[in-house]
Amino acid sequence: MVKFLKPGKAVILLQGRFAGRKAVIGRVALVNYGEDYGRLVVIVDVVDQNRALVDAPDMVRCQVNFKRLSLTDIKIDIKRVPKKTALIKAMEEADVKTKWENSSWGKKLIVQKRRASLNDFDRFKVMLAKIKRGGAIRQELAKLKKASTA
Repeated sequence: MVKFLKPGKAVILLQGRFAGRKAVIGRVALVNYGEDYGRLVVIVDVVDQNRALVDAPDMVRCQVNFKRLSLTDIKIDIKRVPKKTALIKAMEEADVKTKWENSSWGKKLIVQKRRASLNDFDRFKVMLAKIKRGGAIRQELAKLKKASTA
């Protein structure tokens, strides 16, 4: 369902996982499928109830289906279909990259990428660290149990 709030601002009310978030012009989204997978983009125009025109500083403006976008809580104040320079300036002013990296969702994706890039020996070191941490936790828990019963 498309609603026009004011001139230049269209809103798509989404269903499903992102029912609480609205696809507004200026909303930052994460591409969750396709050749631009994992890229942060900004919705610059709503084509129809299924597609949006998205843009980012390092990509060519294109249409993307809403099913291929995961909407974030980050919004920037832009007009409908801005020029590339205006979009880049607005993203820098809103500090989108820092907000994304400080969000729990962004941190989780950074950790996933780092773990995916580990080689065999690094995974082995992570396994040993987990075993060591589990042993330390077990020892402290045993001390606390012993202290509480005594």
